Amino acid sequence: MVVATVLCGCAQLVPQTVALRTGWPEGVAQATQISNVPFFPQDQYQCGPAALATLLAFTGVQVTPEPLVDLVYLPVRQGSLQLEMLAAPRRYDRIAYPLAPRYADLLSEVAAGNPVLVLQDVGTMFTDWHYAVVTAFDYDAAELYLRSGTEPRVAIPFTAFERTWIKSGYWAMVVLPPDRIAATATEERWMRAILAMERSASARAIIRAYATALQRWPDNMPAAIGLANQHHAAGDLAKAAAVLRQALVRSPESIIVMNNLAQTLSDQGYQGEALALIERASDPKSPFASEVRATRQLILQRMNPQAGSKPQALP
Repeated sequence: MVVATVLCGCAQLVPQTVALRTGWPEGVAQATQISNVPFFPQDQYQCGPAALATLLAFTGVQVTPEPLVDLVYLPVRQGSLQLEMLAAPRRYDRIAYPLAPRYADLLSEVAAGNPVLVLQDVGTMFTDWHYAVVTAFDYDAAELYLRSGTEPRVAIPFTAFERTWIKSGYWAMVVLPPDRIAATATEERWMRAILAMERSASARAIIRAYATALQRWPDNMPAAIGLANQHHAAGDLAKAAAVLRQALVRSPESIIVMNNLAQTLSDQGYQGEALALIERASDPKSPFASEVRATRQLILQRMNPQAGSKPQALP
């Protein structure tokens, strides 16, 4: 009975570590180490900038913790919030992806060669939040290895790590260039990460991110629309039309694709083809009915030599 009680208590304290004993992630090696991960010793209270610089520098960004301080460090809190940690990489044309709160996902990312930034509570009696970067693990030794504080390699048992990690809700993130996708990314969550990236990244990086997502998930409509919109905004109407034509092949009844392709064709000067396509998209019950009417009116105005109209933005 004593043994059973101890095991039960352990499972309650570190449930995901216990689950790994019988459910190691499929396809993940039991030991791995990511080489050439930069290391920036963390000054007092500034573990956030140092940990974030580690991930950014690993992806090829020439950066040190100093310029990141103003982006993520909050003096009043003497630390960095997760929201700022996710937002900062986008300024460097990188995708910040928050992982699902699972030990298996952390291990999968490290095994795929992606260092993982984690949020821990390393306090003994009181809460003491701390960012570190997981770079390796060894199942037989039951240890993870982190860039943490002033140490380039800190070994911590799986169980002890989970006790510090669980208090943050198992919060973790990876940072990747726009032509790569996280090992554990789901289609919906990855698209949300790209949409968030749009707020501050360069057009070239956003185009590459959408193109990479569309290559992985060819039927993803938001990726196709986003990529076409970026090409259109950059003035590359031919590429925008090509993306939309392919999207229409995959989703021939999509009103938004028909509308956007019709406008793009009209912008190229193909008014007859554009009008035929926008007529197909006409549906008074559609939530995009007003956009379709506006596009149809624009095409008709352009077909009339006496009428003038400014190009409208794609929805």
